[in-house]
Amino acid sequence: MSMAQQAEPAVGTPPAPGPQRTDGRTSQRSLVLRLLARPEVGVFLGALAVLVFFLIAAPTVRQGSSMATVLYQSSTIGIMALPVALLMIGGEFDLSSGVSVITSALTASMLSYQLTVNVWTGIVVALILSLAIGAFNGWMVVRTGLPSFLVTLGTFLILQGANLAITKLVTGNVATDDISDMDGFEQARAIFASSFDVGGVQVKITVVWWLVFAAIATWVLWRTKYGNWIFAVGGNKDSARAVGVPVNFTKITLFMTVGFGAWFVGMHNLFSFNTVQSGEGVGQELIYIAAAVIGGCLLTGGYGSAIGPVFGAFMFGMVNQGIVYAGWNPDWFKAFLGVMLLGATLVNLWVRRTATRR
Repeated sequence: MSMAQQAEPAVGTPPAPGPQRTDGRTSQRSLVLRLLARPEVGVFLGALAVLVFFLIAAPTVRQGSSMATVLYQSSTIGIMALPVALLMIGGEFDLSSGVSVITSALTASMLSYQLTVNVWTGIVVALILSLAIGAFNGWMVVRTGLPSFLVTLGTFLILQGANLAITKLVTGNVATDDISDMDGFEQARAIFASSFDVGGVQVKITVVWWLVFAAIATWVLWRTKYGNWIFAVGGNKDSARAVGVPVNFTKITLFMTVGFGAWFVGMHNLFSFNTVQSGEGVGQELIYIAAAVIGGCLLTGGYGSAIGPVFGAFMFGMVNQGIVYAGWNPDWFKAFLGVMLLGATLVNLWVRRTATRR
């Protein structure tokens, strides 16, 4: 028998039983990549770093009342950042969201006061108007094919001018009248602008609503067919349409969701201060978009989460109040926001490239 014939059976010999040696890099890398692929991981670490920084730099932040104020500031941004984030995942964004908040509040206030009706009448009409504005934006985008930037910029200018002009025409002033003594005010205030006690600290109800809306948005994105539609139309609307996704319906309803968020925050503003300044809201849309971007959403669509914008809004609230508690010049706030936005954008870009690297 030749040497080749003798060696031949060894080729098919099975390996010896027992654990096989591995270097562990494959399983470890896959776990890291899975974590990096989550859009909220980067912003969570960033929010944690900002919190620790201000806990050290501003000892006042450690007090319960201070943290309640931070959460309140975060919630008023976060409630709007959630629908804005969903819209961005769907491939669009809304520049009119900031002034839409004021439009909603002005509508409810002036209608209730001028017609001397229960404030709930104004609240319902304001909701209908806010949803209609969102539906108009969505309809214009899908019917004309114009970028949502142009469509909502036009809506922004229309609402900004109308807010000021109509308020002056109706009230003779740039602000609405006080509605705190009108029927239904206390009930509405309990829903939109009340506070409750937690260990001797007053916490605003908007913090609860913020977390509830975040939970609902997360469930919709990850557990419903509609959530799949959002990711599909944001990723590639032509491919989504080809597999039966109702693209137009999805986009229009996403814009209407932004309208709902604007209505809710508008009602909070109205029942917190009893009156509304018609010139407010300008620039807030950029804060909402920035919170969503910092939270891991991409301007190109098809990627993001609802949890990320929660941490993004918390970073905004933490920086906003942390600067005050630290005794720094509040004029630096916008500079901090710009650094946060650019930093988050770079981190998101790095995370995506790392997660998709083979």
